[in-house]
Amino acid sequence: MSELRTDHPTVLVVDFGAQYAQLIARRVREASIYSEVIPHTTSVAEIVARQPAAVILSGGPSSVYEPGAPSIDPALFEAGIPVFGICYGFQAMAQALGGDVAHTGTREYGRTVLVRTATDDVVFSDLPTEQTVWMSHGDSVAVAPQGFTVTASTDGTAVAAFENRERKLAGVQFHPEVRHSEHGQTVLRRFLHDLAGIAADWTPDSIVEQQVAAIRAQVGSDRVICGLSGGVDSAVAAALVHKAVGDQLTCVFVDHGLLRAGEREQVERDFVAATGVQLVVVDAASRFLEALAGVSDPETKRKEIGRLFIRVFEDAAAALVADAGAHGEQVKFLVQGTLYPDVVESGHGSGTATIKSHHNVGGLPEDLQFTLVEPLRLLFKDEVRAVGRQLGLPEAIVARHPFPGPGLAIRIVGAVDADRLRILRDADAIVREEVSRAGLDSQVWQMPVVLLADVRSVGVQGDGRTYGHPIVLRPITSEDAMTADWARLPYELLAHISNRITNEVSEVNRVVLDITSKPPGTVEWE
Repeated sequence: MSELRTDHPTVLVVDFGAQYAQLIARRVREASIYSEVIPHTTSVAEIVARQPAAVILSGGPSSVYEPGAPSIDPALFEAGIPVFGICYGFQAMAQALGGDVAHTGTREYGRTVLVRTATDDVVFSDLPTEQTVWMSHGDSVAVAPQGFTVTASTDGTAVAAFENRERKLAGVQFHPEVRHSEHGQTVLRRFLHDLAGIAADWTPDSIVEQQVAAIRAQVGSDRVICGLSGGVDSAVAAALVHKAVGDQLTCVFVDHGLLRAGEREQVERDFVAATGVQLVVVDAASRFLEALAGVSDPETKRKEIGRLFIRVFEDAAAALVADAGAHGEQVKFLVQGTLYPDVVESGHGSGTATIKSHHNVGGLPEDLQFTLVEPLRLLFKDEVRAVGRQLGLPEAIVARHPFPGPGLAIRIVGAVDADRLRILRDADAIVREEVSRAGLDSQVWQMPVVLLADVRSVGVQGDGRTYGHPIVLRPITSEDAMTADWARLPYELLAHISNRITNEVSEVNRVVLDITSKPPGTVEWE
């Protein structure tokens, strides 16, 4: 599988099992510097071989002094690479450099006042003497390593930050990557730009330039097929490849019968008008419904959809070759809009556990007949939107709410059939219409509508007893889908949506609201 290739300086984020490891990488990208997450099992030799511009050590759930806890090879700090430690990474860094870490009995969780204790440090330069930060620790650095200046403290932590300016090493006990740390992004920028001296040159135009060159180098003069879903990811991936190889690309839109109302028409109208790309529409609804008949396990659903997607693409590619005549060129490449969160959640990122298989990562058949082109594979969603705007795609495409590749199949908890799809499609159309009418599209990252197909509840409609399905509303806010919170929509809007669904979708007699954040819940129910 192709990966994002870059000649830009790279910051490696070492993941010690933190829920925020990917968020740290995202914050580095916000500072216009390319970053990737790597597992803590990566050796110093491997890290040095990659010639990173800097290394950031993430937080984690362990205690550094417990047997078997992840540790850091002290050789990392002798390699001349700027290093920044966060929370557990800060403690592990202190221990590896000869400092002391102890379980002091004083824990800090949540918002905490941090006091700057130095005047000539880099990381807190020009910041207020006091600032609010987000803490989450039970252990503390008791003694800073020799040669390090303690730069901040709190009421419960004497060594809340330290720095060695000459060696370009620094660390903080708090989490600068979360928004609750009011100057957290500035702290990261101070380390990256001022202490480590890394240039801010990771920008949408540089991504486009590099990916166009990489696509041309990979594809050459061969033909390419792209699975276009109508969503942001596949649209931007297709536009990038089209910019690189032009008419060598043919986009295939598979109507798998799992779409929301009006999506096929939107793709045929908006995307083709914006790009001029060649588009083939394949009606495969019956094939997908037949393959999904009786399948209720979510992982099986995703993998079956991924397998059948590829089979449909292979058929479409064969048809394209046949149309070109007996000497038509074989279609060798398949474009996918795979993103970094897809890779991470599928267990292919930093050595993390598989949360769920995304149809375009964990659901691909072993006998895949194409070589994949994945120009967005290591990009976050908002970076993809920025690239789309750089390519000139209209806001109707770029600003569209995310929608999963497997479609409504994974928003039906239970087996998928035509009747259940109709119920969910009708309810979803009502929700989208009302949220848009209320002018709240831009305030909601995504709003999955879920049908609990295997659950029924008693209700009263028209003075009669009903035994209908519940519909779940899942409005969320997020920056990159790695973390999310539920969107506080107006009660009046929620009440109106509920009334419309229960009045207009006869099989539904109950509407409920999912107020779970991510973590612990994922965006989709399946």
